[in-house]
Amino acid sequence: MTRSDELREFLVTRRARITPQQAGLPTLGHRRVPGLRREEVATLTGVSSEYYTRLERGNANGVSDSVLESLARALQLDDAERAHLYNLVRAATPSAHATRRPSTSRVRPAVQRLLDRMSDVPAFIQGGNLDMLAANILARALYCDLYDGPAIDDRTGIPNHGRFIFLDPRSADMYPNWTKAAGDTVTQLRAEAGRRPDDRELNALIGELSSRSPQFAALWATHNVRWHTTGSKHFRHRVVGDLELDYEAMALAADPGHTLVTFTARADSPSEQALAFLASWAGVAASETDTAPTNPSQADRGPDHTSSHGH
Repeated sequence: MTRSDELREFLVTRRARITPQQAGLPTLGHRRVPGLRREEVATLTGVSSEYYTRLERGNANGVSDSVLESLARALQLDDAERAHLYNLVRAATPSAHATRRPSTSRVRPAVQRLLDRMSDVPAFIQGGNLDMLAANILARALYCDLYDGPAIDDRTGIPNHGRFIFLDPRSADMYPNWTKAAGDTVTQLRAEAGRRPDDRELNALIGELSSRSPQFAALWATHNVRWHTTGSKHFRHRVVGDLELDYEAMALAADPGHTLVTFTARADSPSEQALAFLASWAGVAASETDTAPTNPSQADRGPDHTSSHGH
């Protein structure tokens, strides 16, 4: 799909979800579809129907920020969708291509030390394409299934959350609400694709998941985009059982595309007890791995001390 096609599909799907009533417009006569017509979006945006039709067809040459702001209001876009619209317009405008610092899978030693010092909480560094670039012992224990299955990139050895969700059947056991986890995964990748349309590794991942997972392909076609910076996740861990953990995702300003993700449990909750059990199990498993490095079967029993970047 070309950049113009991405812009066109995003605008089509956004106007299709808004009814005239939601937009404050009268509903006169029979409507074939429940969403807004092109001319209605044009009216709400304050441009001609011809101008909006040209924009929806992917021709973003000369579009001003004021028009984009009006369009975002007309389509009732949230902050993530608004940013995505701007990214798509920039990508579809050859003269406006911005030079971006490329993302990297290398995690700085100081960042790895920070992860290792956070011994009481699962913490990891996530790349823009949802690679788990580095993790502390507790995060490796929480996500232990990512390290021994199809989530692993054969070329880099780095586990990827998207591959785990859509290519590893165990993800349905780990995430009791798999449908939400899958949707969240796709909306994150969609946002990143808007920010980095020329990223070859990201495009290869999207192509791989689209061809191998009908569920991914269907969700990708919705063009939904969201930011996931804080919230809660429900895990069903194969060793410690159910955990309800709150997460915080913080971008690392010095490392483009890298996000620090941490999980905590509420005080005096069953999840706090389960997390403590997980920490104990992780410590035992890591100790066994360190004392028997020549026995490959030990690696399957739990996480070790190594980081995941580049290995």
